[in-house]
Amino acid sequence: MQMADSQRIEAPRQKVWEALNDPDVLKAAIPGCEELIKHSDTELEAKVTLKVGPVKATFGGKVTLSELDPPKGYRIDGEGSGGVAGFARGGAKVWLEEDGPDATILHYEVDANVGGKLAQLGARLIDSTAKRLAGEFFKSFGDIVAPPAPDAEAAAEPAEGEKKGWFGGLFGKKKDEPAAEADV
Repeated sequence: MQMADSQRIEAPRQKVWEALNDPDVLKAAIPGCEELIKHSDTELEAKVTLKVGPVKATFGGKVTLSELDPPKGYRIDGEGSGGVAGFARGGAKVWLEEDGPDATILHYEVDANVGGKLAQLGARLIDSTAKRLAGEFFKSFGDIVAPPAPDAEAAAEPAEGEKKGWFGGLFGKKKDEPAAEADV
């Protein structure tokens, strides 16, 4: 399986580089990550629980960073075993491109292989799951490194007095209306 994509992050390249090397940030961004231990600047150990189709497994594995070129990028290689579920092995080239003083474009190219029960699920299911997980990771990573502005969060919430959700729309109850008292 091969995959390549890019994501714009509203943060300077140095800040994105530091986050890519921070085990706490990575643990928070990796879907299903239960544990991420940094043994050295180039070696990490991870424990991740994932569900791919009907197969759910906990993978334990090692990750190695190489071709380090701070703050421009690196190569990341890893392999993990999920017991009877199978194994995963692969690598990625990750590089950062400045997009002005306060934004960075994170590029990646991934090459991975799976075996065991996972491989029996079929390439389409594995590819779609991998793309979904990569999307979740990069969205979470981007939100951690450059949280959405408070104005953007406020715009997503209904204005004062607007109905909230389908339940409010169904019954016409507005946010500040008191609930009707029941006769007992």
